[in-house]
Amino acid sequence: MQKKWSGLIIMLTISLTLLLTGCFQGEQSMEEMDPPQDAEGVDSLEEVTTSEEELEAEEGADESSENEDTQTVTRELFLLDANGMVAPQTLELPQIESKEVAKQSLEYLVKGGPVTSLLPNGFEAVLPEGTEILGLNLQEDGTMVVDVSNEFENYQAEDEAKILQSMTYTLTQFESVDEVELQINGHKLQEMPVNGTPINDGYSRANGINVMGTDALDVDAQAVTMYYPAEFNENQYFVPVTQHIEVEDNDIYSSIVNKLMEGPGYNFNTTHVFSPGATLLNSPNLDQGVLELVFSQEILHNREKGQIADEVMETLVRTLTEQQAVEAVQVKVEDVEEIFNENGEAYGEQVTLNDFEPAEKF
Repeated sequence: MQKKWSGLIIMLTISLTLLLTGCFQGEQSMEEMDPPQDAEGVDSLEEVTTSEEELEAEEGADESSENEDTQTVTRELFLLDANGMVAPQTLELPQIESKEVAKQSLEYLVKGGPVTSLLPNGFEAVLPEGTEILGLNLQEDGTMVVDVSNEFENYQAEDEAKILQSMTYTLTQFESVDEVELQINGHKLQEMPVNGTPINDGYSRANGINVMGTDALDVDAQAVTMYYPAEFNENQYFVPVTQHIEVEDNDIYSSIVNKLMEGPGYNFNTTHVFSPGATLLNSPNLDQGVLELVFSQEILHNREKGQIADEVMETLVRTLTEQQAVEAVQVKVEDVEEIFNENGEAYGEQVTLNDFEPAEKF
C-alpha cells in the first residue's frame, strides 16, 4: 500500500512538472506572439514621421505661396499724365488670384492708394481718393458691372470723362470685357453723378479717349483712336487720341495711316515721328488679320541700313490694331528687301503689340 502511494505521488509530481513546464512555455510563446508593450509607441513614431513629412511639405507649400505672393505681373493702367491726358502705363503689380485681377487693376487707379509708390514721373491716379471697389460682376454679354463706394462721387466736373475713360480702357484690356456699367453701393447709375454723362447703356472704347473737338465734322466722319508718342522727363509713352477722320474711297486703313502721317496737330503735347515725304504707296491689304502696308523709302529712319524708327513702327501697330479686324501689321518699303528696328533686329512678317510690351502683361 505504501508503495502504491509512493508511485502515485511520483506520477503526480511528474505530471505537475510537465504541466507547469507546458504552461511556462505557452506563456512564453504568447509573449512572443503578443506585440511588445511599446508597440503603440512605434506606431505613433511612424505617424509622427509621416506627420513631419507632411508638415515639411506644407511648409514648402507655404514658402512657395509666400514666394508667389511676392512675385509681380505686368498690368496696363490708364492714368493721367502731366498734361491731363489719359494714357497707358505698364506697371508691376503684386501677383494675385486670376479672378481678382480686374478688381486689383481698378484699386490701382485710386488716388492715394497702392499705386502711389509706383507712379511714373509726371503721372497720377484718376479715381477719387478713398474710393473702394465693392464688387465686380462680368455678364455673359461682356459687360463688367462695377460697384463702388460713395467716395467715387468726390471729383471735379472736368475730370468726369477722364474717370470713365480710365476705368473703361483699363478693364477692356481683358479680352472678356467689352464695356463697363457703374453702380454706387449697389444702385445702378443712369448718368455720372457730377456732370451727368449718360452711362445707362454702358461705356466702351467706342466712346473714345482724349476725344478731340467734334465741331464742323463731316457727317460721314468716323471716330478712330490714334496713338501718338509723348515724353516727360525721359519717360516715353504713347497717348491715345480719338479723332474723327473722313474715310476716302471707303478705305479706312489708308485714311488712318495718312492721318497718322499728318500728325496730331497742336492741341496735344505729343510728338510727330513720321519723316516728311513719307507716303503710302498701295492700298493696305488685310489678309487673315495681318494688314500689309507698303511705304516709300522716306518712311525709313536710316535708308542705308533699312531701319525704321521704333516710334514709327509702334505708332502704326498700336493704332491699327485698335481696329477690330487687325491683329498684326506687316510693313514693307519699296526696293528694300528687309527692314530692321533701331537695334538692327529684323522685323518679321507680322508685328504685334507683343513686340513692344512685356510678355506677361496679361
